[in-house]
Amino acid sequence: MIPEVFGTIIPYIINFIMMKLHLIDFVIILAYLTATVVIGIVLRKIAQQSKKSYLLGGNKLPWYLLGLSNASGMFDISGTMWLVTLLFVYGLKSIWIPWLWPVFNQIFLMVYLSSWLRRSNVTTGAEWIGTRFGKGNGAGLAHNIVVIFALISCLGFLAYGFVGLGKFIEIFIPWEVVSQYVPFEVKPEFVPHLYGIAFTAFAVFYSVLGGMSSIVWADLLQYFIMTVASVIIGIIAMNALSTHPLIVPDGWMSPFFGAKLDIDWSNIIPEVNQKIATDGYSLFSLFFGMMLFKGILVSAAGPAPNYDMQKILATRSPKEASKMSAFVSVILNPVRYFLISGFAVLALLFYDKLDLIIAGKIDFEQILPSAINEFAPIGIMGILLAGLLAAFNGTFAGTLNAAQAYIINDIYLKYIRPGASSKQIKYTNYLTGLIVVVISVILGFFAKNVNTMLQWIVSGLWGGYIAANVLKWYWWRFNAHGYFWGMLVGIAAALLFPYILPPLFPSIPEDIILLYFFPLFLLVSVAGCMIGTYMAPPTDETVLKEFYRTVRPWGFWKPVHNKVVTENPDFKKNTNFKRDMFNIFVGIIAQTCLVAFPIFIVLRKFDYLAVTIGIIIITGFILKKTWWDKLDE
Repeated sequence: MIPEVFGTIIPYIINFIMMKLHLIDFVIILAYLTATVVIGIVLRKIAQQSKKSYLLGGNKLPWYLLGLSNASGMFDISGTMWLVTLLFVYGLKSIWIPWLWPVFNQIFLMVYLSSWLRRSNVTTGAEWIGTRFGKGNGAGLAHNIVVIFALISCLGFLAYGFVGLGKFIEIFIPWEVVSQYVPFEVKPEFVPHLYGIAFTAFAVFYSVLGGMSSIVWADLLQYFIMTVASVIIGIIAMNALSTHPLIVPDGWMSPFFGAKLDIDWSNIIPEVNQKIATDGYSLFSLFFGMMLFKGILVSAAGPAPNYDMQKILATRSPKEASKMSAFVSVILNPVRYFLISGFAVLALLFYDKLDLIIAGKIDFEQILPSAINEFAPIGIMGILLAGLLAAFNGTFAGTLNAAQAYIINDIYLKYIRPGASSKQIKYTNYLTGLIVVVISVILGFFAKNVNTMLQWIVSGLWGGYIAANVLKWYWWRFNAHGYFWGMLVGIAAALLFPYILPPLFPSIPEDIILLYFFPLFLLVSVAGCMIGTYMAPPTDETVLKEFYRTVRPWGFWKPVHNKVVTENPDFKKNTNFKRDMFNIFVGIIAQTCLVAFPIFIVLRKFDYLAVTIGIIIITGFILKKTWWDKLDE
């Protein structure tokens, strides 16, 4: 029955797509999907050489290629759809909202955390636990809780990307075309999830077969495609802006803000005001303050155990890990925001041509796919669709690789079959990859929209992650029991609070409530950390001294430092705290300007552009002297 249905429906869908896409668009998309399959097949033998070859590319990939891959993996469909919507609604003030992630965690990684992490010379974040807490019951508990968090985090990101992909595809293949050929009923809100399943298969294929090397080379292809598409769309928007007035509310063109947002769309597009109310960003200073407070702590905690951490661990040295993290901001933001600003401007200029009605109501997250459908010319539409499908595949594949790393390295080889052969590891990699995908698809069906999923990840889940992972770097007395209990209560709070808080505080928008209650997440987690730490003795002295000698962190390590110096009088303390904080401050300014300057290009605000470029040059020169020239192993 099923094969007969698909045999009937697929030709019809192809014919429908061909009415919207020219032959060349279809060929470009098909060529990209074929290329990913070829990459997976070609690199399969390299990935099978060893566990490290599969999970980390054998630590042989150069930093700039890993940085480009990491940036490409962040150029995802869901995030890009969200950012186009933000720029459309909030204008230049939207450059701050991605601090929810927070995007400036890349600056913390660049300045010092990537090199600290890479010095551990491990395969996953859970394996790192042994370098900090040693062995024993407490270390085992800490290891297990990291694995649990990593898998929940990876599954959350996979579900987040999955929902975005489905909403994107829905514009190009309307459900009314497909539904009459499907032998079961699908509710409108679940249509995007159904579409996500089909295209997930390509990301699964090349990532499961080729491992990290396959992912990096596929990301390189994706980045090239997206760069071409971004430049073309930005130029199209600039040309349209030269002949059509851009009508936006007061304050839209300024990145600066007061206590309140003060952007009123009532006389232009009234329904946008409802979007602002739903988002909960009206009290912008309060929102910004909470976002900055949370962002600094998240960044100081180091990378979460996902694809970003795996790219850092895959570098050849600590110095290259720092360079890789810096390269991400430089190569990602200008290209990505040229595309984002291009589509946001086109959507504003020709708003009446957009189809944003989904399931009977306006969905502003449909601005990007609708704008592509309306404004992308022949050939360019194929490049854009291929690029954005590639963006989804890159994010999905990188996150899937991270999830596999934890399952294989920290569950299968640690507890189930420590002496597994290469062949057994290979087939277990394949099986775990498929299982992770199935679970993430199921979770995706429970996600209301992209923004809701994003808020749960960055405000809820990461809120429970912060306390334990800040203390592990900077405080010697913090032990494995403190880590376990801090993470456990933090994860529990992240899973329970989304159900408890909204009914208790109905006046706070549901999408933002987890951010405003971030201090509560933090307090609960800190309590777990402190109680757990003082209920058990300190970490073994030998482990602490080895960690301190190898990683060389700054912070509250005086007792350990004194013992290390007693044994090795030539050991030098890390005194770079002030310089690192200065470089972070300068780096965040530079990163923010890298976001703003492509927007000013597309908006043709050349006076603002000149100032922004000047700031980039000055901050770049400072970082060359105070960071790049000071890098060491």
